[in-house]
Amino acid sequence: MNKISVFTDGGSRGNPGPAAIGVVVKAETGKILATISRKIGEATNNVAEYRAVLSALTWIKENKTIVLQQNVSRIQFFLDSTLVANQLNGIFKVKDGRLREFLLTARILESEIGLDIHYQYVPREKNFEADFLVNQAFDN
Repeated sequence: MNKISVFTDGGSRGNPGPAAIGVVVKAETGKILATISRKIGEATNNVAEYRAVLSALTWIKENKTIVLQQNVSRIQFFLDSTLVANQLNGIFKVKDGRLREFLLTARILESEIGLDIHYQYVPREKNFEADFLVNQAFDN
């Protein structure tokens, strides 16, 4: 069985300030299955990071046929926010009410997707494609 790699990033200019997200979904072969690059209005960095993850989970749920055609048993998320990665992995508690709502939404989407989903922190330089999409959204 294969895995899909999902690179997500969210950014805010001002924190809070204008915010954007970037998502890259890749098959095991490296083929890009989807990209998302868009502004999300005013938000903090942490909200933008969660919104990127939720956008990716929503895309996976809505395109499950495409995902399953890849013979996938596992979805591996890579994000450059230690806070959000550790909250999604249950290592850090979520004290902020809005972030808690995002975490609960993520859990619902994970359940609806029904595949093995993991979250991993990576340094920003390893998340350059999603970071590029965030900056592209800001520039457009």
